[in-house]
Amino acid sequence: MLHPHDIFSYAEPWTIRIVSLAQEFRDNGHQVKLAYCPLGANKEKRRMDLEGVEIITLSRRVGVNNLFSNLLKIKKASRWADIIHFQKYFHYISIPALLCSWYLNKPIHYDWDDWEEKIWQHSNKKSIHSFIFGWFIRLLETYIPKLVDTISVSSCKLGQICLDSGVARDRIFHVPVGADLKKFGPHISGKRIREECGLDGKPLIMYIGQLHSGQYTQILLEAANIVLHHYPEARFLIIGKGYMLSQLRELVRQRGVKERVVFTDSIAYEFIPEYIAAADICVAPFEDNAITICKSPLKVAEYLASGKPIVASLVGEIRNMAGGAGLLVKPGNHIALAEGIISLLKDDKLREKMGLISRRRAEDKYNWPHAAGEILKAYKKALNL
Repeated sequence: MLHPHDIFSYAEPWTIRIVSLAQEFRDNGHQVKLAYCPLGANKEKRRMDLEGVEIITLSRRVGVNNLFSNLLKIKKASRWADIIHFQKYFHYISIPALLCSWYLNKPIHYDWDDWEEKIWQHSNKKSIHSFIFGWFIRLLETYIPKLVDTISVSSCKLGQICLDSGVARDRIFHVPVGADLKKFGPHISGKRIREECGLDGKPLIMYIGQLHSGQYTQILLEAANIVLHHYPEARFLIIGKGYMLSQLRELVRQRGVKERVVFTDSIAYEFIPEYIAAADICVAPFEDNAITICKSPLKVAEYLASGKPIVASLVGEIRNMAGGAGLLVKPGNHIALAEGIISLLKDDKLREKMGLISRRRAEDKYNWPHAAGEILKAYKKALNL
């Protein structure tokens, strides 16, 4: 199993998908090797138990020598494997993986969880360099699904993109994100977090995610300004780190709600279940665009597993994930988001009902054992079993 990012860095939390799948395969008696690319001189303590999974480090640095080095390491590891699995398009992983699959005559599986071309376009200014690199990403994301034996997609939209490009339907497997049902759940106490943050006894609305423009935290803060006029005793807890943190703090100060919005910065992943447990309502605001329609948000799966009522934007996979377990509101609209939060704040029974539905939804589908089971179906297809 190959990932282009750092599975041990808090800065790249989306790697939880491949780590959780590897752990599920290990726990079910399969042998797993997991290769990843450290983020710089990463000296952070390992945040996950990967006992029984052999770890291999690769390079994410640009250059032919590094690409060739990755190729040799992947080739050596792949001789042992029945199938090669890689996540995301990134060339320093995908190209060596594809070459090894061809050279060793091994089936290969691609796990596609984001439309990276659109993320690149959103995050980078228009320039010749940006255009060329965007074209390269488009090339890889267009042809990789056609070159692999099977592909798993985290959203229906990514599946449709595969179909539109000519990938056979029986080679596409829908595998949304999941959550650890033991680490997240109604049995977890959030009392310590409430006490430490001075939030005991106050209605608490929580958001978790990276604080950059692609996560739309500013929509929540505009909504918070409305909510706090109706419920001045309420508090908002914002968990995450990103380049927009100072800008968001300034927005809160300008709105005059600085004392009622708590920013935690980044926190260790192992403490996330406690933070979610502390919340009365969890939120997931998004705009409706090419990036969000492809997302299967990890935060929503973990809200579900924690048994929390949710207010989320009606976009992409969120309808399937949170429908019935929360209030789905117009994307990109802070007024609609505020109205949803207020509706749940005033109705204790509705919050309790939605919390129960959330947990059931996670137990039925949005968990890592279910995701691993779907991936194994893809492997069997690739292996002609």
